[in-house]
Amino acid sequence: MEEGNPPPLHTEPPPLPYSLHTRKKAIAFFWTLFVIDTLGQPLILYFALWYCTDLSHNLVFSIVTACLGGISVFEYMYRLYNLFRKNSRARPLNARKSWLDFFHINFTIVWLILAVELIVGTVPEEPYVRLVAMVLPTVMFYFGFVHLTLDVLRMMGFKAPFRISSTPKGSVMPTALYALIEDVVAVDGGGGQIYRYALRTRYLSSPYFRRMLFEMNCFWSGGSIVFAAAITAIIFTTSEPVAFTLGWTLPFAWAGVWTLITIPWVQSDLRREKKAWAENRGQGGVPWVDDITAPTARTRFKSVQEALPNLFPWGREKQSTPSTPSADDVGGMSPEAKPGSNHEAKLDLEAGNGSNGIVDGASKDTDGPNNAAHPTDSVPEPTTSGPENQQTKA
Repeated sequence: MEEGNPPPLHTEPPPLPYSLHTRKKAIAFFWTLFVIDTLGQPLILYFALWYCTDLSHNLVFSIVTACLGGISVFEYMYRLYNLFRKNSRARPLNARKSWLDFFHINFTIVWLILAVELIVGTVPEEPYVRLVAMVLPTVMFYFGFVHLTLDVLRMMGFKAPFRISSTPKGSVMPTALYALIEDVVAVDGGGGQIYRYALRTRYLSSPYFRRMLFEMNCFWSGGSIVFAAAITAIIFTTSEPVAFTLGWTLPFAWAGVWTLITIPWVQSDLRREKKAWAENRGQGGVPWVDDITAPTARTRFKSVQEALPNLFPWGREKQSTPSTPSADDVGGMSPEAKPGSNHEAKLDLEAGNGSNGIVDGASKDTDGPNNAAHPTDSVPEPTTSGPENQQTKA
């Protein structure tokens, strides 16, 4: 694309070349092993060895922790190999060979935290059962705070202090869920740099898509912090067997409920995004730039948020009977105040016409118009390491 030539208008958002439907068996197989390894194995070993053997409590927990996390360790090494191997098609766009993606960096940090937690909890002769039960809540706390912090910095207008996966240093801080999806699908899901490039194209071209990811990130990160705090309170106020059981089961229950809420939510938002593009309302703000002030069509979350006060009597506005205006009063009204004009303005607002589009609640970028970058700068080309990387820009 030559400089100065804007990208052509499309009636649909740029597609993402990845489908979960064709990978159902692989996804089901992985999560079955993960649940057995992370949920079933610790509980079975704990109750079987603690109550059915004469082993010391320290040895029981040494065995439990030694057998824990086999799938996670394998996944960690698999990701590391895919990112570091020669001519890797999975590493972030335009990144050096030695650079890890954002998810793997956090994966490493959280593993170090858990290692310290498990060692401290199992070294004493009488293990700290409650501390060992805090493994999954710790993961919830970590990713919740990291992802929420990233989006708070984004709203405050901070730039990326270092490369965050395919987002270069100095660019607008990406919403954390975007980086997570990019890394997991590209490396663990086999999408590679083709998917990284397609997702970045979609992310930069669709303000609605960015808004949806921001709302979903707040939903997941905020929920993980709140429920991790609740689970922590339960762990430290119940008996040790109950604390250990609930500490390893409740996080899975929370994740299951959040997933059931997320699936229809995202499906609804993707339909709304597609409709907005068809009506030419999906490309607000500076084109092909992560413009956090870009107006968008109303998201699913916004619609639900506007409907919530009407469910409660105290949230409804009391409507008084309007007095009948005189003919002179009607004739003296300004065009904006005449009957019917408010309804038309509301329709314009919902349609996102002109300057009345619903503006993202995030704070404005401190750089203003100078932050507008050419699409070729904002959307880096994937590394051409093989025919799999050939991608035509949408």
